[in-house]
Amino acid sequence: MKHTLWTGVSFGVAMAISAVAANAFTLTGKVKDESGAAVQDADVTLVQKKLSTKTDADGVFSFHKEDPQALTMANSGMVGSLSVNNGVLSYSQSSSAPVQVQIFDMVGNRLLNETLYGTGSVDMKASVKAHGTYFARVRVGSAQQNFKFTADGSFNASFGDKTSAKALLKIDNSDILRIVKDGFDTLSVKLYNLDTNVTLTLKKKAAQSQYAYGWGLKNDPVPTRGCGKTWNRVKSGSYEFQWSKGKRTIRIDIPDNYDNKKPYKLIFGMHCMGGWAGGVQQEGYYGLKPLDTQKTAIYVAPEGNGNQAPWGQDDYLLFDELLADLQSNLCIDSSRVFSTGFSYGSMFSNGLSWNHQDVLRAVAVYETAERNIWLPQRKKMGIGWMGVLGLQDDLCRPEMGRAARDIILELNSENGKAKNEKAQEYGGSGPHVCYDYTTVEERFPVRWCTQNGGHIWDHKDPGQNKSWVPQATWEFFSKF
Repeated sequence: MKHTLWTGVSFGVAMAISAVAANAFTLTGKVKDESGAAVQDADVTLVQKKLSTKTDADGVFSFHKEDPQALTMANSGMVGSLSVNNGVLSYSQSSSAPVQVQIFDMVGNRLLNETLYGTGSVDMKASVKAHGTYFARVRVGSAQQNFKFTADGSFNASFGDKTSAKALLKIDNSDILRIVKDGFDTLSVKLYNLDTNVTLTLKKKAAQSQYAYGWGLKNDPVPTRGCGKTWNRVKSGSYEFQWSKGKRTIRIDIPDNYDNKKPYKLIFGMHCMGGWAGGVQQEGYYGLKPLDTQKTAIYVAPEGNGNQAPWGQDDYLLFDELLADLQSNLCIDSSRVFSTGFSYGSMFSNGLSWNHQDVLRAVAVYETAERNIWLPQRKKMGIGWMGVLGLQDDLCRPEMGRAARDIILELNSENGKAKNEKAQEYGGSGPHVCYDYTTVEERFPVRWCTQNGGHIWDHKDPGQNKSWVPQATWEFFSKF
């Protein structure tokens, strides 16, 4: 049966328009736990509007914002009028401001968007093709009015409707409401209408497993004593670090939006023989920094000792003192400290993986070997480890890289059983191969990446101009 809309019944509504505070709102709410008890002193933030408050003893919070322009308009009196009769909206105004009429269906599709001037009318029937509820917004200058109407053979209009419909929600004030409280999971809620009241429930954090050393995958951040302190040194560049053996140049990059209350990952980049810390910084710390689009990490490249072999026994002490200094003065997640390096820099990072498992979460070593000018005694502790090997490397030869890997496999698995797992390697054609070991302990993953190529760190797949190594490393570090 075919329906004809808008016929037979005439329903009229007339309304004077005064300025409406389109950006004004009063948001109230209550935060409780899963038992229904009020959560006091929770941090409540409207993220995009950068408004923050705390819940009171009853778990209650509120935000209120006025629109100064709208208030000024309201004080000046009426600016026009609207009337609706049988699907035709008539408007008039006392100024030369434009009149904007928009109509939306229930799922947010905009059916009409017209800008008009002076006095006139709009046949809204032409925009509606079916029975149902629709929403309209009319602006006259700074004044605004929302209403809904029903197309069911008549035209019924209700001005000032506060229904939380998706149509108007898409263009109304919206924001992310974030609730943070120690001992609870952080809650983020998308609010499409800020002029409302909400009740929110926080869930208790699941107890984290405890280990003799190290952490479980995806553990909560472990902030250092530097959180809350002001960093007075350079944020992107170099500075001279005083340590027990003298001074050493340090290259550093701290996010430009650094928040001293938010724990950041810390990633070290160790340079090769003949290289320098500035080169590591210029290359984006082996290509990792450009991938950090969320600005989650602080990057550091210490200068080597100036000798032909740039990393010796004393440099392990340098690492300890530098790490302690950074953790004392910057807000670092002490459970997510990583080290990378190429050639001699990779052998230094590999050496650190032998005896710094209690402070290093993982290393990524490019063209490494199981040897160096000085190596520490190995602790029987696991660590995350990723190796990249070019099968034509005639300096850190493939057998050296595999030997370094096998030492870690023994440390990272029960009774060293992972050494018996045969990794897939590059077969002579096609793209690189990265193999993730399956018999290591889950907390201490091992990734082994191979490809044709010589003694370089930024290997590329055939026909590609961009190295795959940074992305593979970033994905590996993101496991933790």
